[in-house]
Amino acid sequence: MMLKGFAASALAALALALPAMADETPKHGGTFTYMIPADAPPSFDGHREQTYATVQAVAPYYSVLTRVNPDNPASTTDFVCDLCTEMPKPTEDGKTYTFKIRDGVKWHDGSPLTAADVAASWNEIVFPSEGVFSAHKAFFDMVDKIEAPDAHTVVFHLKFATGAFIPALADPFAFVYRKAQLDKDSHWYEHNIAGSGPFKFVGYEAGQSIKGERNPDYYDKGKPYLDAIIGIFAPKQATRVDAIRSDRAQMEFRGLPPSAVGDLKKELGDKIDVQESVWNCGSDLFFNHKKKPFDDARVRRALSLAIDRWGGAPALAKIAIVKAVGGIVFPDSPLAMSPSDLHEVAGFWTDIDKSREEAKRLLKEAGAENLSFELLNRDVDQPYKYVGIWLVDQWAKIGVKVTQKVVPSGPWFAEMRSGEYSVVHYPICHSTVNPLLDVATYLPTSISAENYGYYEDPQEVELYNKTMHETDPQKQHQDMNAFQKLVMDTQAHATKVVWWNRIIPYRSYVKGFKISPSHYINMDLATIWLDK
Repeated sequence: MMLKGFAASALAALALALPAMADETPKHGGTFTYMIPADAPPSFDGHREQTYATVQAVAPYYSVLTRVNPDNPASTTDFVCDLCTEMPKPTEDGKTYTFKIRDGVKWHDGSPLTAADVAASWNEIVFPSEGVFSAHKAFFDMVDKIEAPDAHTVVFHLKFATGAFIPALADPFAFVYRKAQLDKDSHWYEHNIAGSGPFKFVGYEAGQSIKGERNPDYYDKGKPYLDAIIGIFAPKQATRVDAIRSDRAQMEFRGLPPSAVGDLKKELGDKIDVQESVWNCGSDLFFNHKKKPFDDARVRRALSLAIDRWGGAPALAKIAIVKAVGGIVFPDSPLAMSPSDLHEVAGFWTDIDKSREEAKRLLKEAGAENLSFELLNRDVDQPYKYVGIWLVDQWAKIGVKVTQKVVPSGPWFAEMRSGEYSVVHYPICHSTVNPLLDVATYLPTSISAENYGYYEDPQEVELYNKTMHETDPQKQHQDMNAFQKLVMDTQAHATKVVWWNRIIPYRSYVKGFKISPSHYINMDLATIWLDK
């Protein structure tokens, strides 16, 4: 099926805009019910999990050390304290960060939280105990030591100064746990919830719901505004949309496609508000360098040149959760390429006819003008299948015959890990925007387990390390541009196709929500209130 087949049945482009943010005094009380698009979290432990199913379910019950500013969540550079009192200035040439911890913070059982708890939690993330899996350990290779010299101080000692540290520290999965409990059983938090966050855990029904109530002793006085919260697990989109339509739930935080949002607006009018944002998720293509002819950079580059991102993205945005065109660095980041720099990268030229002629020339030069292959794709509609069908159509325009191999999630991962595929549509999502760490996915397979291109490139590693250690913003931007150019153009190891678009419809009486570029961050629900 061509893209036109979808477009013909799609609604007209949505006029989505941020609702008016008038000065309103938050009201206390009420129960907020939200949908979680999953059947259940794999565990409750944020340190070991990477899925929104965990963070959306249990973040309201925990505190973190620092976070993206909840009043400015769209920013990629605004980080504030949660348990600390103020963001510190580094010392010792940028290698030491000293955090002062709030006085009077209590665990939900009333006992005091101290710096020892914060340090123990972070040591378990960065230097996990034997037999403990830390999903976020790789983000903190720059950390040398973490200590709590007294009850109110936590000190991070780095191996080298880097701008990647502060964004990494704002990891929304970095829940602060009780040291005594970690010492007793480091696996306890996988199946239990006991924190110091804005809400106190009430109960969990596996595959059904998770419930909490207001923490009256929360250290951010006046918050939370809600009396209670209920998260409803619902993997089927139709179930989630119907719950919002019937007012059995007020919203979901991952995002819905344009058609579903359009239907809700059409039916409910001003009873529904909508916010949207560029999403820190993007559809990528990885080429298996172990498979011929994809071991040839000319072939990889040709396949990227064939894709009309500038012309196709607006049409796709009408039917799928994609929109922004950009490189492998998040488009709204200070380290992203400027439009003029991006236009010089293969696949991002403004003249698609010229681009496709070059693609045909490269294929002929490489002896691959009659190329045909399978595109491995995940059996998920939004936006996997939509993007996949579009890519097949794009490659047909340069004479390349492609068929999709659409498989369930398990076999999809298994085939990538086995290295038996040729080209894969592999979307990559991150939580806190941190380009220095986010682009590490594209490092050689011997370094990045998430890189399914199966290649080695010493020049790429050298350039990445240079970027990681550079502290001058202008020089770092230049280095990052060079890194992107190498990955997507010179070697065409992998490429970004299009960035996703997060669209959140919600009942208009829900207040205090400000959209962010991630469905992982700002999920403690402390700022949400109901105008009813």
